[in-house]
Amino acid sequence: MTQRSCRFGIRLSACLLLCGALAGCAQPGGPAVQRYGSVIRLKPEKMDEYLKLHADPWPEIVTRLQECHVRNYSIYLAELEKGTWYLFGYFEYTGSDFDGDMKTLAADARTQAWWKLTDPCQIRIPGTPDGEQWLPMKEVYHND
Repeated sequence: MTQRSCRFGIRLSACLLLCGALAGCAQPGGPAVQRYGSVIRLKPEKMDEYLKLHADPWPEIVTRLQECHVRNYSIYLAELEKGTWYLFGYFEYTGSDFDGDMKTLAADARTQAWWKLTDPCQIRIPGTPDGEQWLPMKEVYHND
């Protein structure tokens, strides 16, 4: 999908090691928190570049994520097989119009510029929905 809906969380994951910088919760009486997880492969030869980008994310990207009700964005790195690296992205959405907020995020020029840097570092996983960068994961357990 061109609008990058969950690609955000997912795609956004691309935006988002940076988002380990975001931590927030819904206000009492506010919208319920929706949790999103996603996964993608990382090109080993691009690891240093990807980590460097996320060590110093653009402030506009972090701000746009917050404006789009994305909180507690985290990206994890794991070598699941020798030489095969994966990124796992997690974020919480506290807004009331996920699709609308993801369209806003995807239309943002700075976010698009960020994705032009991060996408070449990644390998889409087979089965990832058309238009998505990251493969959405199904939550099977949660405990507050």
